[in-house]
Amino acid sequence: MQLPKTFHFGEHHLTASIAIGIAKGSVKGIISADYIKKIEVSNLRVQNIVAKGDTVYGINTGFGPLCNTKISKEDTKILQSNILQSHSVGVGKPISKELAKLMLILKIHALAKGYSGIAIATINRMLWHLEHDAIPVVPSQGSVGASGDLAPLSHLFLPLIGLGKVNYKGETITTDQLFKKTGLQSLGLGPKEGLALINGTQFIATHGILVLQKLQYCLRHADIIGAMMLEGLQGSMKPFHEELHTLRPFKGNQHVAGRIRTLLQGSEILEDHIDCERVQDPYSLRCMPQVHGASRNTWLHLKELLEVELNSVTDNPVIINDELTISGGNFHGQPLAMALDYAALAASELGSISDRRIYLALEGNSPGVPKLLMGDTGINSGYMILQYTTAALASENKSLCFPASADSIPTSLGQEDHVSMGSISGRKALQIIENVEKILAIELLTAAQAFEFRKPLKSGVVLDEIHKFIRTKVPFADSDRVFADDIEKGIEVIQKGEIIALVEQTMAAKNLQWNAPYLEEFETY
Repeated sequence: MQLPKTFHFGEHHLTASIAIGIAKGSVKGIISADYIKKIEVSNLRVQNIVAKGDTVYGINTGFGPLCNTKISKEDTKILQSNILQSHSVGVGKPISKELAKLMLILKIHALAKGYSGIAIATINRMLWHLEHDAIPVVPSQGSVGASGDLAPLSHLFLPLIGLGKVNYKGETITTDQLFKKTGLQSLGLGPKEGLALINGTQFIATHGILVLQKLQYCLRHADIIGAMMLEGLQGSMKPFHEELHTLRPFKGNQHVAGRIRTLLQGSEILEDHIDCERVQDPYSLRCMPQVHGASRNTWLHLKELLEVELNSVTDNPVIINDELTISGGNFHGQPLAMALDYAALAASELGSISDRRIYLALEGNSPGVPKLLMGDTGINSGYMILQYTTAALASENKSLCFPASADSIPTSLGQEDHVSMGSISGRKALQIIENVEKILAIELLTAAQAFEFRKPLKSGVVLDEIHKFIRTKVPFADSDRVFADDIEKGIEVIQKGEIIALVEQTMAAKNLQWNAPYLEEFETY
């Protein structure tokens, strides 16, 4: 999907890929004159509330359990600065600069819709941070995902008032140092602004973006590597027939089966054993459409919910018009928390079935493929111990799959008596996906080793090209060596998406088309 060159914050429809494009600098984010006016009108409405003395939560009242404490007109500005400081209680390692930058992008988009009462000068400062790559340091822990992501968002916006730290020009510096380097000065926040900045689900949604991106990579890799393993172990093609999957037409199942059919098109290896006596393959081979497909369906569910969230107003209170200001619950992270827990399970299962295929490859039950994928075993352990690593990673993922959204610990003296824990859902999902990347890397190595024993027979042109590429990174193993080095190279291939790119290049060069439905739904985000 081709990204736009320019994106209008608040106005245009934001997707995960566009947000990533803005973060990488390939898409320019701006605010149109019409939406600057909307922002200014909303800010004026807040000023009018203060001037009239109407009691509105967060504008002239305290926060949380202090919602019934009236704040004087003179103190409303102090209140907004104080909230940023008092809520900056995050702990743990900082999130990546990429995640913090995406948080900033999502917050600008939400505020630019003109329902938050924030001043245009404040948004312009946020845009300055984005354009000059001066990205605030945000701790990873401390959000319960209820009034949104209060702690991480507070840290994200401390630099607006001269506090906190930023990543700037390759180093982490204090905001005071940033001001000295750039000549900037701290902002004086007006009524409602502090609350508008820290109420919202941008920490959760940002993790959702990376989960969507990284899980899709894993899903693509799993189909490709699984197809290579099918060839290496001389698995049957029948479980991937289109006719079978029209009888149980889940989108993910049909799509995966179609992808594997495409990858195996023209295979001599398949033709060589077409009349063999084997009745059926183990589940890890023949149920790839059902298992990979279920994870794809989960991915699609997250994509749909995340896109709604990216284009929503999630702070509180929301300034609807001159007469209506609503203190509601749009900041509650439950919609994404549950979806991220679901995605974590989907990722874990992808790693689980990959580990089973690795184990299957080691058994030596496929004609021509030696036990432990090495001819001279005894003195050599072959690929046996690599599966120990995937077993450990798959087991670790199982322990991480307990849904964070199933828990709720009341906060704010009971005012926030049900919270989503969505920030934990997002962090755990990414951790699981990182483990799955490692499992898939090890399956790639074992599949390539098994594939070698099918020579001189050729597979489909795409899989043959992948095998040649892998051999430029990792040689065939006829004796033991330090396999950790091979694994690191495999992980790098997975994380860079090199075989995905090679598949697309090869198919374009050979004028091949995916025989897989739902390309638009599953291959774009």
